[in-house]
Amino acid sequence: MLRMQRMLRRHTAVRCAVAAGVTLGLVATALTTSASAAATDEIRGSQQWVLNMLNVYPAWQQTEGAGVTVAVLDSGVNPDVSDLAGKVTTGPDLTGLSTPSSNPEWGVHGTWMASIIAGHGHDDGQDGIIGVAPQANILSIRVIPEKDDPNYHKYETEPEQRIQQALATGIRDAVKDGAQVISMSLGYTAPSATVRAAVQYAVGRGVVLVASSGNSGQDDVRSDDNFAPVSFPAEYPGVLSVAALNSNGTVANFSSNNLSVQVAAPGYDVPAQGSDGQYWLVSGTSPACALVAGVAALIKSKYHDLAPYLVLEAITSTAQSTPGGGYNPRAGFGEVNAAAALSAAGRLAGVHPERSPVAATAKFGRSTALAPEPVPARGIGELVLFSVLAGASLLLAGAGGTGLVVQRRRRRRYYGAVGQHGPVGRHAVTPPGGYGYNGSHAPRFGNEEGPYFGNEKGPDAGG
Repeated sequence: MLRMQRMLRRHTAVRCAVAAGVTLGLVATALTTSASAAATDEIRGSQQWVLNMLNVYPAWQQTEGAGVTVAVLDSGVNPDVSDLAGKVTTGPDLTGLSTPSSNPEWGVHGTWMASIIAGHGHDDGQDGIIGVAPQANILSIRVIPEKDDPNYHKYETEPEQRIQQALATGIRDAVKDGAQVISMSLGYTAPSATVRAAVQYAVGRGVVLVASSGNSGQDDVRSDDNFAPVSFPAEYPGVLSVAALNSNGTVANFSSNNLSVQVAAPGYDVPAQGSDGQYWLVSGTSPACALVAGVAALIKSKYHDLAPYLVLEAITSTAQSTPGGGYNPRAGFGEVNAAAALSAAGRLAGVHPERSPVAATAKFGRSTALAPEPVPARGIGELVLFSVLAGASLLLAGAGGTGLVVQRRRRRRYYGAVGQHGPVGRHAVTPPGGYGYNGSHAPRFGNEEGPYFGNEKGPDAGG
């Protein structure tokens, strides 16, 4: 078996892959030298542990994802590989680079992820990769380049705002183009108000968003509580953040542990088809994210109108918790179970608000009607007193207003008008309260180096 190493990650001897933007975390190892050289049992057999761990087969008795479009926001997807043929719609390239899709370093990572989500195999589906939702369609929107993209140096020097704007635009485009699920196997260390608004836009329109939690589990730089740095968009409310598991169900050592993690899925040596047509074993939180996006596609296929928060509830509430039970920041609520999540979604889809057992006319507490006390008529003396007090109040108000006008005129002479210099011989003084935020002083997110995981520049493709 040919083994192909793409990059070694610092602080680990595990094989690593480079994909969209920066260090992906871990390995892409070639399963075969070509798509045609793979024996049926070699590819499909290598997938069994993944499909079994996710408990996909019982779910397929109800749906295989028909009628659902999953947007893959990544480095691009090759629509011509055998196991995705006829399933991919190519959307916009938002990277701002001129790299053609024919370049071998275009769409490497994105094609892996798409095949994991919706691969349908070839030769009547008997050979090759079978995705979690094999009847789903893929919408490819390119928002990040590969690290080995010939134009990557240009992308690396882009301002962070420009880089994250591509992701925000991609999310909005995916919604407008009819995606029901958005898979984001990528991450940034800095938040973005623009991306967060796009996430809210998508959730508000019934779209489920899934993201990888990051591959910083072994990073040197940690906070005092020993958590790995959070990753965005996984950290945003409304996004399902996914950690990576080994084949024995333990959390992979590279998988980020932080409080954004909600569930976990297989993420080490997960079979996938690449843009070169070959089959690869890929590792990281990226494939874990893609697998859970496939589970979300199964749910949306069966219960199309189920709200995103209920889809997330179906997935998280049925996850198999790790030993000790409950929540933990490494695996979240536990290992995703596709069949159980689909059943839970059915129950949630059938939930209707129950009629309150309390009558609408019921009153809370007890009260006794009290007769109003009589109001005595005012005498002439009281009226005179009130008149005198009212006149005095008006005199005081007039005096105060005159003093305020004088004071305002004095301050105006000292500070000068807004946007102008003060009196001759004095430096202009900023009025109390500061200058506020405007176009040139707007708060910035992150730094000039751009988003990164660990010590690398650029967006991390999550796995």
